[in-house]
Amino acid sequence: MTKFQAGLVALIALIIGIVAALTLSPPKSDEPSYISLYPQPRALPDFQLIDNHQQAFTTEQLLQHWSLVFVGYTFCPDVCPTTLAELKSIYPQLKALSGKYPVQVVFMSVDPQRDTPERLDEYVNFFEPEFVGITGEHKELFPLVRAMGMMYSMAENTDNPDYLVDHSSSVILVNPQAQVIGRFKAQLVPGKIALSDGQQILADMKTISAE
Repeated sequence: MTKFQAGLVALIALIIGIVAALTLSPPKSDEPSYISLYPQPRALPDFQLIDNHQQAFTTEQLLQHWSLVFVGYTFCPDVCPTTLAELKSIYPQLKALSGKYPVQVVFMSVDPQRDTPERLDEYVNFFEPEFVGITGEHKELFPLVRAMGMMYSMAENTDNPDYLVDHSSSVILVNPQAQVIGRFKAQLVPGKIALSDGQQILADMKTISAE
């Protein structure tokens, strides 16, 4: 084997070693572990919604906050109340995070026919008075929900007063620049309601909000 060939073999071995090390290295402890981050932050379309205090809610209200956004409706029989209860359980710790921007929890109702601001106010106050409830017309809601990487649809005829609404069950994270950066996916456990784990959200928010 010539010196050139020997050097080439050594170089290839070094490259293979580096690639293997990078592949097998565990994630850094200061990186979020649970959130599914989008490849790039997603800008949100302009929107005009109304909150539970009958005030306008636009992109402006998302700026300078980390926002945990959950899509649902107040007549939801399972996922919505369970998820909001989960977020309530970690809210004191979320408020206590020492990052530059505070964390807010936003419940977006996609059922404006039944979820008036008054009903939203009663609903979010049951869980936590500082939670923000928002809703609006479908022409505003649908493109916004889709831009967040979520979906919703009316499961049946809305002439039925007890109609159900199908909707995504993840918790979306919006950064202080009003861009969607990822979501905490609902955990699918046999025999249990699918919901995002509060302790996982809290663990990642400690890392993310410190950036």
